[in-house]
Amino acid sequence: MSDIKNCIYGLTIGDAMGVPIEEYDRKRLLNKPVTKMLGWGNYYVPEGSWSDDTSMTLATMDSIIESKGVDITDIANKLCEWVNDNKYTPTGELFSITDTTRFSLMRFWDSKNALTSGGVKPSTNDNGSLIRMSPIALYCFYKKLSDKKIYDLVYKTSSITNANIISIISCFIYVKLMIYILNGKTIEEAYKLIRRYKYDKFFDLSYLEEFDRLIKEDISKLSIDEIESDNFCVHALEATIWVLLNTNSFESAIIGAINLGECTDNIGSLTGAIAGIVYKNKSMPKEWIDSLQRKDFINKLTRKYNTYLTK
Repeated sequence: MSDIKNCIYGLTIGDAMGVPIEEYDRKRLLNKPVTKMLGWGNYYVPEGSWSDDTSMTLATMDSIIESKGVDITDIANKLCEWVNDNKYTPTGELFSITDTTRFSLMRFWDSKNALTSGGVKPSTNDNGSLIRMSPIALYCFYKKLSDKKIYDLVYKTSSITNANIISIISCFIYVKLMIYILNGKTIEEAYKLIRRYKYDKFFDLSYLEEFDRLIKEDISKLSIDEIESDNFCVHALEATIWVLLNTNSFESAIIGAINLGECTDNIGSLTGAIAGIVYKNKSMPKEWIDSLQRKDFINKLTRKYNTYLTK
Protein backbone atom coordinates (compact mmCIF):
# COMPACT_ATOMS: atom_id res chain seq x y z
CA MET A 1 0.00 0.00 0.00
CA SER A 2 1.04 3.61 -0.52
CA ASP A 3 1.80 5.96 2.34
CA ILE A 4 -1.64 7.49 1.75
CA LYS A 5 -3.45 4.20 2.25
CA ASN A 6 -1.17 3.21 5.13
CA CYS A 7 -2.02 6.50 6.83
CA ILE A 8 -5.78 6.21 6.38
CA TYR A 9 -5.87 2.53 7.35
CA GLY A 10 -3.73 3.23 10.39
CA LEU A 11 -6.03 6.09 11.39
CA THR A 12 -9.18 4.01 10.94
CA ILE A 13 -7.79 1.04 12.86
CA GLY A 14 -6.72 3.23 15.77
CA ASP A 15 -10.11 4.91 15.78
CA ALA A 16 -12.10 1.67 15.65
CA MET A 17 -9.92 0.04 18.32
CA GLY A 18 -10.62 2.97 20.62
CA VAL A 19 -14.36 3.36 20.03
CA PRO A 20 -15.64 0.58 22.35
CA ILE A 21 -13.54 1.77 25.29
CA GLU A 22 -13.91 5.54 24.95
CA GLU A 23 -14.06 7.22 28.37
CA TYR A 24 -12.74 4.11 30.11
CA ASP A 25 -10.50 4.80 33.08
CA ARG A 26 -6.76 4.29 32.51
CA LYS A 27 -6.29 2.23 35.65
CA ARG A 28 -9.01 -0.15 34.49
CA LEU A 29 -7.41 -0.51 31.06
CA LEU A 30 -3.86 -0.97 32.34
CA ASN A 31 -5.10 -3.74 34.63
CA LYS A 32 -6.68 -5.46 31.64
CA PRO A 33 -5.35 -3.92 28.38
CA VAL A 34 -7.42 -4.13 25.21
CA THR A 35 -5.38 -5.80 22.48
CA LYS A 36 -7.98 -6.72 19.86
CA MET A 37 -10.86 -5.21 17.93
CA LEU A 38 -14.03 -5.16 20.02
CA GLY A 39 -17.64 -4.16 19.49
CA TRP A 40 -20.76 -3.31 21.47
CA GLY A 41 -18.87 -1.34 24.10
CA ASN A 42 -19.26 2.32 25.00
CA TYR A 43 -21.31 2.73 21.81
CA TYR A 44 -23.72 0.04 20.65
CA VAL A 45 -21.99 -0.60 17.33
CA PRO A 46 -20.26 -3.73 15.93
CA GLU A 47 -16.51 -4.25 16.01
CA GLY A 48 -14.56 -2.32 13.44
CA SER A 49 -16.86 0.70 13.63
CA TRP A 50 -15.10 4.03 13.40
CA SER A 51 -16.10 7.35 14.96
CA ASP A 52 -16.08 11.03 13.97
CA ASP A 53 -12.29 10.86 13.52
CA THR A 54 -12.52 8.66 10.43
CA SER A 55 -15.85 10.07 9.23
CA MET A 56 -14.49 13.62 9.10
CA THR A 57 -11.24 12.40 7.56
CA LEU A 58 -13.13 10.64 4.76
CA ALA A 59 -15.38 13.67 4.25
CA THR A 60 -12.30 15.90 3.92
CA MET A 61 -10.72 13.54 1.41
CA ASP A 62 -13.93 13.33 -0.62
CA SER A 63 -14.17 17.12 -0.73
CA ILE A 64 -10.56 17.58 -1.87
CA ILE A 65 -11.05 14.96 -4.60
CA GLU A 66 -14.26 16.55 -5.91
CA SER A 67 -13.04 20.13 -5.56
CA LYS A 68 -9.61 19.31 -6.97
CA GLY A 69 -8.11 21.20 -4.07
CA VAL A 70 -8.91 22.45 -0.59
CA ASP A 71 -12.21 24.37 -0.54
CA ILE A 72 -13.24 24.94 3.08
CA THR A 73 -16.85 25.69 2.16
CA ASP A 74 -17.10 22.35 0.39
CA ILE A 75 -15.38 20.56 3.29
CA ALA A 76 -17.90 22.12 5.67
CA ASN A 77 -20.75 21.02 3.41
CA LYS A 78 -19.39 17.47 3.37
CA LEU A 79 -19.19 17.52 7.17
CA CYS A 80 -22.82 18.63 7.24
CA GLU A 81 -23.71 15.67 5.00
CA TRP A 82 -22.06 13.45 7.59
CA VAL A 83 -24.15 14.97 10.40
CA ASN A 84 -27.44 15.44 8.54
CA ASP A 85 -27.43 12.42 6.21
CA ASN A 86 -25.20 9.93 8.06
CA LYS A 87 -22.79 9.94 5.13
CA TYR A 88 -19.24 8.71 5.85
CA THR A 89 -20.42 6.63 8.82
CA PRO A 90 -19.55 2.95 9.33
CA THR A 91 -23.10 1.74 10.03
CA GLY A 92 -25.37 4.37 8.46
CA GLU A 93 -25.86 6.06 11.81
CA LEU A 94 -24.08 9.02 13.43
CA PHE A 95 -23.02 8.08 16.95
CA SER A 96 -20.04 10.29 17.81
CA ILE A 97 -19.61 14.07 17.54
CA THR A 98 -18.29 16.74 19.89
CA ASP A 99 -20.42 19.70 20.95
CA THR A 100 -17.86 22.08 19.44
CA THR A 101 -18.12 20.39 16.04
CA ARG A 102 -21.91 20.15 16.15
CA PHE A 103 -22.45 23.82 17.07
CA SER A 104 -19.82 24.99 14.58
CA LEU A 105 -21.52 23.14 11.75
CA MET A 106 -24.86 24.57 12.83
CA ARG A 107 -23.37 28.06 12.57
CA PHE A 108 -21.98 27.23 9.15
CA TRP A 109 -25.36 25.89 8.03
CA ASP A 110 -26.92 29.25 8.91
CA SER A 111 -24.16 31.56 7.66
CA LYS A 112 -22.46 29.50 4.92
CA ASN A 113 -19.20 31.08 6.09
CA ALA A 114 -16.82 28.24 6.97
CA LEU A 115 -14.02 30.56 8.09
CA THR A 116 -16.09 32.10 10.89
CA SER A 117 -18.10 29.08 12.01
CA GLY A 118 -15.57 27.51 14.37
CA GLY A 119 -15.48 27.94 18.12
CA VAL A 120 -13.06 30.58 19.38
CA LYS A 121 -13.36 30.26 23.17
CA PRO A 122 -10.70 28.29 25.09
CA SER A 123 -13.43 25.79 25.97
CA THR A 124 -13.65 24.83 22.28
CA ASN A 125 -10.07 23.56 22.11
CA ASP A 126 -11.10 19.93 21.80
CA ASN A 127 -9.87 17.48 19.15
CA GLY A 128 -12.49 18.28 16.51
CA SER A 129 -10.10 19.72 13.94
CA LEU A 130 -6.94 17.87 14.98
CA ILE A 131 -8.46 14.46 14.24
CA ARG A 132 -9.16 15.40 10.60
CA MET A 133 -5.74 16.85 9.75
CA SER A 134 -4.23 13.74 8.14
CA PRO A 135 -5.66 14.44 4.65
CA ILE A 136 -4.40 18.02 4.94
CA ALA A 137 -0.89 16.81 5.83
CA LEU A 138 -0.94 14.38 2.90
CA TYR A 139 -2.15 17.13 0.57
CA CYS A 140 0.55 19.55 1.72
CA PHE A 141 3.27 16.92 1.30
CA TYR A 142 2.30 15.67 -2.15
CA LYS A 143 1.59 19.17 -3.48
CA LYS A 144 4.96 20.32 -2.06
CA LEU A 145 3.52 23.37 -0.35
CA SER A 146 5.63 25.99 1.40
CA ASP A 147 5.32 26.43 5.15
CA LYS A 148 3.32 29.63 4.61
CA LYS A 149 0.79 27.78 2.46
CA ILE A 150 0.71 24.92 4.98
CA TYR A 151 -0.06 27.41 7.74
CA ASP A 152 -2.80 29.02 5.64
CA LEU A 153 -4.47 25.66 4.92
CA VAL A 154 -4.24 24.51 8.52
CA TYR A 155 -5.66 27.82 9.74
CA LYS A 156 -8.60 27.70 7.34
CA THR A 157 -9.46 24.02 7.69
CA SER A 158 -9.18 24.00 11.47
CA SER A 159 -11.34 27.13 11.70
CA ILE A 160 -14.36 25.31 10.27
CA THR A 161 -14.89 23.86 13.74
CA ASN A 162 -12.00 24.96 15.98
CA ALA A 163 -10.82 28.53 15.43
CA ASN A 164 -8.96 29.17 18.68
CA ILE A 165 -5.23 29.69 18.13
CA ILE A 166 -4.33 26.77 20.44
CA SER A 167 -6.27 24.37 18.22
CA ILE A 168 -4.61 25.82 15.13
CA ILE A 169 -1.11 25.48 16.59
CA SER A 170 -1.88 21.87 17.58
CA CYS A 171 -3.01 21.09 14.05
CA PHE A 172 0.04 22.80 12.54
CA ILE A 173 2.44 20.80 14.71
CA TYR A 174 0.69 17.53 13.84
CA VAL A 175 0.73 18.32 10.12
CA LYS A 176 4.41 19.25 10.19
CA LEU A 177 5.25 16.08 12.14
CA MET A 178 3.51 13.93 9.53
CA ILE A 179 5.20 15.76 6.67
CA TYR A 180 8.63 15.20 8.21
CA ILE A 181 7.88 11.48 8.46
CA LEU A 182 6.55 11.35 4.89
CA ASN A 183 9.89 12.88 3.91
CA GLY A 184 11.65 9.84 5.39
CA LYS A 185 12.49 11.04 8.87
CA THR A 186 12.18 8.68 11.82
CA ILE A 187 9.74 9.65 14.55
CA GLU A 188 12.72 10.67 16.70
CA GLU A 189 14.19 12.84 13.93
CA ALA A 190 10.80 14.36 13.16
CA TYR A 191 10.22 15.21 16.80
CA LYS A 192 13.61 16.95 17.02
CA LEU A 193 12.63 19.08 14.03
CA ILE A 194 9.31 19.91 15.70
CA ARG A 195 11.17 21.12 18.78
CA ARG A 196 13.60 23.23 16.71
CA TYR A 197 10.96 24.79 14.46
CA LYS A 198 10.70 28.62 14.44
CA TYR A 199 7.02 28.96 15.29
CA ASP A 200 7.26 32.75 15.61
CA LYS A 201 7.03 32.89 11.81
CA PHE A 202 3.30 32.40 12.20
CA PHE A 203 2.38 32.48 15.87
CA ASP A 204 2.74 34.85 18.79
CA LEU A 205 5.20 33.15 21.14
CA SER A 206 2.95 33.80 24.14
CA TYR A 207 0.53 31.19 22.80
CA LEU A 208 3.31 28.62 22.58
CA GLU A 209 3.66 28.44 26.35
CA GLU A 210 0.85 25.88 26.23
CA PHE A 211 3.22 23.65 24.25
CA ASP A 212 6.30 23.95 26.51
CA ARG A 213 6.25 20.28 27.53
CA LEU A 214 6.24 19.29 23.89
CA ILE A 215 8.71 21.82 22.49
CA LYS A 216 10.99 23.02 25.29
CA GLU A 217 11.11 19.68 27.09
CA ASP A 218 11.39 16.13 25.77
CA ILE A 219 7.91 14.63 26.00
CA SER A 220 9.30 11.09 25.65
CA LYS A 221 10.99 11.34 29.04
CA LEU A 222 7.75 11.82 30.95
CA SER A 223 6.14 8.94 32.78
CA ILE A 224 2.75 7.60 31.74
CA ASP A 225 1.23 9.22 34.83
CA GLU A 226 2.28 12.61 33.49
CA ILE A 227 0.54 12.06 30.14
CA GLU A 228 -3.10 13.17 29.95
CA SER A 229 -5.54 11.67 27.47
CA ASP A 230 -8.64 13.86 27.67
CA ASN A 231 -10.19 15.79 24.78
CA PHE A 232 -7.97 18.91 25.06
CA CYS A 233 -6.10 19.17 21.74
CA VAL A 234 -2.71 19.82 23.35
CA HIS A 235 -3.05 16.74 25.56
CA ALA A 236 -4.01 14.61 22.55
CA LEU A 237 -0.97 15.86 20.65
CA GLU A 238 1.32 15.18 23.61
CA ALA A 239 -0.12 11.70 24.16
CA THR A 240 0.20 10.81 20.47
CA ILE A 241 3.84 11.85 20.21
CA TRP A 242 4.66 10.26 23.58
CA VAL A 243 3.24 6.92 22.45
CA LEU A 244 5.02 7.04 19.08
CA LEU A 245 8.34 7.79 20.79
CA ASN A 246 7.91 5.02 23.36
CA THR A 247 6.81 2.15 21.10
CA ASN A 248 8.53 0.33 18.24
CA SER A 249 5.79 -1.26 16.15
CA PHE A 250 2.37 -0.45 14.71
CA GLU A 251 0.69 -2.92 17.03
CA SER A 252 2.36 -1.63 20.18
CA ALA A 253 1.63 1.99 19.19
CA ILE A 254 -2.11 1.32 18.79
CA ILE A 255 -2.32 -0.73 21.98
CA GLY A 256 -0.34 1.90 23.85
CA ALA A 257 -2.53 4.73 22.57
CA ILE A 258 -5.95 3.26 23.29
CA ASN A 259 -5.05 1.95 26.74
CA LEU A 260 -4.26 5.46 27.94
CA GLY A 261 -8.01 5.73 28.45
CA GLU A 262 -10.52 8.58 28.09
CA CYS A 263 -10.36 9.83 24.46
CA THR A 264 -9.23 6.45 23.18
CA ASP A 265 -10.57 6.83 19.65
CA ASN A 266 -8.95 10.26 19.18
CA ILE A 267 -5.52 9.27 20.41
CA GLY A 268 -5.81 5.92 18.65
CA SER A 269 -6.55 7.56 15.31
CA LEU A 270 -3.91 10.29 15.64
CA THR A 271 -1.31 7.69 16.58
CA GLY A 272 -2.48 5.20 13.96
CA ALA A 273 -2.25 7.66 11.07
CA ILE A 274 1.45 8.29 11.71
CA ALA A 275 2.25 4.72 12.79
CA GLY A 276 0.73 3.50 9.52
CA ILE A 277 3.25 5.58 7.58
CA VAL A 278 6.17 4.61 9.82
CA TYR A 279 5.56 0.85 10.00
CA LYS A 280 3.61 0.23 6.74
CA ASN A 281 0.79 -2.16 5.92
CA LYS A 282 2.65 -5.41 6.62
CA SER A 283 2.85 -4.47 10.29
CA MET A 284 -0.92 -4.09 10.67
CA PRO A 285 -2.53 -7.22 12.16
CA LYS A 286 -4.71 -8.84 9.50
CA GLU A 287 -7.51 -9.46 11.96
CA TRP A 288 -7.69 -5.74 12.73
CA ILE A 289 -7.94 -4.87 9.04
CA ASP A 290 -10.48 -7.61 8.37
CA SER A 291 -12.70 -6.35 11.19
CA LEU A 292 -13.09 -2.83 9.78
CA GLN A 293 -16.54 -1.81 8.63
CA ARG A 294 -17.02 -0.61 5.02
CA LYS A 295 -13.53 -1.48 3.80
CA ASP A 296 -14.70 -1.23 0.18
CA PHE A 297 -15.77 2.37 0.75
CA ILE A 298 -12.48 3.23 2.47
CA ASN A 299 -10.49 1.54 -0.31
CA LYS A 300 -12.41 3.33 -3.07
CA LEU A 301 -12.01 6.76 -1.52
CA THR A 302 -8.36 6.17 -0.64
CA ARG A 303 -7.58 5.05 -4.21
CA LYS A 304 -9.19 8.21 -5.56
CA TYR A 305 -7.26 10.36 -3.10
CA ASN A 306 -4.01 8.60 -4.01
CA THR A 307 -4.69 9.16 -7.72
CA TYR A 308 -5.48 12.83 -7.19
CA LEU A 309 -2.43 13.54 -4.99
CA THR A 310 0.11 11.60 -7.04
CA LYS A 311 -0.92 12.34 -10.61
